[in-house]
Amino acid sequence: MQTVKQMIDRNALFVVSHSGGKDSQAMMIHLVESGVTAEQMVVIHADLGNVEWGGAKDIARDNAEAAGVPFIVATARRGLLQMVTERFEKRPEVPSWPSSSTRQCTSDLKRGPIAREARRYAKANGFNLVVNCMGFRSEESPARAKRPVLAPVKSNTTKTREWFDFLPILDWDVQQVFQAIANDGQKPHQAYGVKLVAGRWVTEGNDRLSCVFCIMASAKDIAHGAQERPELAAEYIALEKATGYTMHMSRKPLEQIIEEGKKQLIPATNL
Repeated sequence: MQTVKQMIDRNALFVVSHSGGKDSQAMMIHLVESGVTAEQMVVIHADLGNVEWGGAKDIARDNAEAAGVPFIVATARRGLLQMVTERFEKRPEVPSWPSSSTRQCTSDLKRGPIAREARRYAKANGFNLVVNCMGFRSEESPARAKRPVLAPVKSNTTKTREWFDFLPILDWDVQQVFQAIANDGQKPHQAYGVKLVAGRWVTEGNDRLSCVFCIMASAKDIAHGAQERPELAAEYIALEKATGYTMHMSRKPLEQIIEEGKKQLIPATNL
């Protein structure tokens, strides 16, 4: 397996898949500190439209501009709620929402559009080695803990192009992530409500940042999303009722999860 240093020396294109979340920020800081130059980097943000936390795209763009790195917005053919509606209309007998085992939200709205734009950019700029960088961390889930730091991707590798997935901060904990952001003079997305308390970073808002209502989110994160985006919560709830299927992997109705999560929110938090 090639090392990152060898890939830099081979003039690889490092694609920063930047969600606007804390892990993407920390990952990009780490890549720059590891010697990846602006000429070998491109930041790509998968725009999730109305279901995305406001300001996430701005953080990704600002990180790119501050580093002098090209910034690309990748968009999907359809949004999440349209995907759910179309799936229900075509196959009402199967669950309409993505799940932990069939994550169309990730493949169709994030991974696919980002890969498409990365291929276009690599071809237009003469790169034949692509390193797709993602801010996954072992601490987040057992599945992510099992992933290799660097792995070839056959589906995006051709006779003229090599492609690797790279997880630069796989072994970092959340304290390292927030500290790296602070050390670089940046601030994480306001939805985290992060504060330094007795030498440790704590979140008064979200623990993770993805869609406002993620199928894998904690009840607290979902309740916070409903607090900040009540109109979007109402849209999700209406679609759950229209399809007869629940969006969360717990299979609990969103209304119930919101009520459970409210008990975990810090009172009078103003994020």
